[in-house]
Amino acid sequence: MKYLILLFVFTFQFSQAQILSERERAILKDNLLEDRFTNLLPQLMDAADIDMWLLISREYNEDPVLKTMLPATWLNARRRTIIVFYRDKAKNTLERLAVARYDIGKNIKSAWDKEKEPDQWKALSEIIKNRNPNKIGVNISKYFALADGLVKTDYDELLENLPKSYVNKVVSAEKLAIGWIETRTAKEMKLYKELGQITHNIIADTFSSKTIIPGKTTTEDLVWCLRQKVTDLGLETWFHPTIDIQRNNEVLKSHIESFSKGKEKKIILKGDLLHCDFGITYIGLNTDCQQHAYVLKDNENSVPTFLVDAFKKGNRVQDILTSNMKVGKTGNQILKESLIQGRKEGLVPSIYTHPLGMFGHSAGTTIGMWDSQNGVPVNGDYPLHKNTVYAIELNTTVALKEWGKNIRIMLEEAGFFGNNIFEYVNSRQTEIIPIKIK
Repeated sequence: MKYLILLFVFTFQFSQAQILSERERAILKDNLLEDRFTNLLPQLMDAADIDMWLLISREYNEDPVLKTMLPATWLNARRRTIIVFYRDKAKNTLERLAVARYDIGKNIKSAWDKEKEPDQWKALSEIIKNRNPNKIGVNISKYFALADGLVKTDYDELLENLPKSYVNKVVSAEKLAIGWIETRTAKEMKLYKELGQITHNIIADTFSSKTIIPGKTTTEDLVWCLRQKVTDLGLETWFHPTIDIQRNNEVLKSHIESFSKGKEKKIILKGDLLHCDFGITYIGLNTDCQQHAYVLKDNENSVPTFLVDAFKKGNRVQDILTSNMKVGKTGNQILKESLIQGRKEGLVPSIYTHPLGMFGHSAGTTIGMWDSQNGVPVNGDYPLHKNTVYAIELNTTVALKEWGKNIRIMLEEAGFFGNNIFEYVNSRQTEIIPIKIK
C-alpha cells in the first residue's frame, strides 16, 4: 500500500491545472448565481404562477434550495435568514430582498433595519403587505424532499405572524423549487463540461498500471485511491465510491448485492472486469459516473472481443433511453418505452436514471429505480423539462459463453437534455479501458 501511495503522489498531476483556486471558484460561483437570478428565476416564477417566493432557514438547518442561493462567502445561513423574491410580471421586475441584518452577498440586499423594527416577522409582514402578492410560495412538498425545506417551526411562525388576509395566499412552491434545482444555464454547462472531464481523468488514472498491481492491489485500495485523488485536488465526493469485479469463475451477483454500497474487498487479478461508481462536487455541481476497465492477461494486447461486444450492448441501451427523452414525457413513460424497445431488440435492460446537478440525486424527472422497473409513483410522473441534466444510469445483462455465465454492463454518465436534443455533458465511455501491466 505504501508503494501505491508514493506512486500516486509522483504521478497524479495531470488535471490540477484545470481546477480553479478557491478565490477563482468564489468569483465564478457568484457570477453563475447572478446570472441565474437575473435571467432564469423570473422565467421560473412566471411558469409556476407565483409572484412571491419566501425562503426561510436557520443557521445549520438550511433549506436545500436556500443553500444553493448563498454566495461563496456564506457557507451557511446566519441566525434566521429570510429571502423574499417578488416578481412583478407587468413591470418585468424581480426584487431580491433579505429580511436579515446583512446583504446576502452582492445579489440579495438587506431589507430589515432591526433598530427600527426589532421583530423580524413583523418586518417580513410589512414587506409582504407593501407588495400585495397574489400567491406566496413556500418550500413544502410531500414527495420531493429537496422542495420541502421549510421546517415546521418556521412555517407555524410565518402563519402566526402573517396578516389574516394573506394566510390563504400561501401555497406550495414545489414546481418553482424543482425548476430552480433542475434547470441548468448555458454558463453552468460550460463548467459542467470541465467537471465531466476531471471526473473521467480521475477514473482513467485510477484504472491504470500506475495504481494497480495484480495480486496485490485490492478493490478497497482503489476506492481510497479515488478518495485521495479528489482530496488532493481540493475537490469533494458526494458519495463514497465503489469498485467491484466480475470474473469468469464467479457467479453474477444479485441486483440487491450489486447495488449494495458495502462492497466486499477483493484482490485484483489479471483477466478481471473492473467497474467503478464515482462522482465529485465542484462549484455547486455534481457528477455521477460508472465505467468499466479490464486487466489484460499476459498474452493479451487488447480487451477480448466478447467483452467488447457485450459493452456495445450497454451503449445501445443508453441510445434507446436517450432517444425516448422528449419534453413533456414523464419519467414513467420514458422508462416503459425504453424497456419495451430494448427487450424487442433482444437486450436485458434495467434503467434507473435520476436528475443530476446541484445535488447528486437531484429533483426532477425520475426514470426508473433499480428496484422499481414498472415505474416510480409520483416522482416518475414528473414531466421532462428542457435544459436539465441527468445521470444516464442503467445496466444490461449479457450472457458470455466464453465465461459460461452472465455479466452485467453497468454504465452511468452525465447527460444534458436541451430543446428536445440530448447530448452527453462530456462524452461517454464507448470502449472498456484496457489496463496493460508493464
